[in-house]
Amino acid sequence: MMNIGEEKADSVVIVAIEGRVDGLTAPELENRISEIVDRGDVQVLLNCAGMTYVSSAGLRIFLTGARKCQQNGGKLMICSLQPDCKSVIETSGFHTVIDCHDTREAALAAAS
Repeated sequence: MMNIGEEKADSVVIVAIEGRVDGLTAPELENRISEIVDRGDVQVLLNCAGMTYVSSAGLRIFLTGARKCQQNGGKLMICSLQPDCKSVIETSGFHTVIDCHDTREAALAAAS
């Protein structure tokens, strides 16, 4: 199960992820990121404070979301990863491709 929240801080859309991002839930996240970018919001922050698990399917969505933002002149960032999810991101090398920040505040400061 996964819940997705959305809010805007200046020019950044903050997508709050709660629960698991896996093969069953990843398409919902992919659709949400696409909708956000398609409406012209290309600065996206994935707030992962409530994300409890991320699979390879979830990692793929992070990567495709980052590419879509970049192709439209923006950027996708990640913040507030839980230790297990942070380990997956770092082990896979995604932290070298997508900007990861320890806190929401740090990510928003980097975006401005």
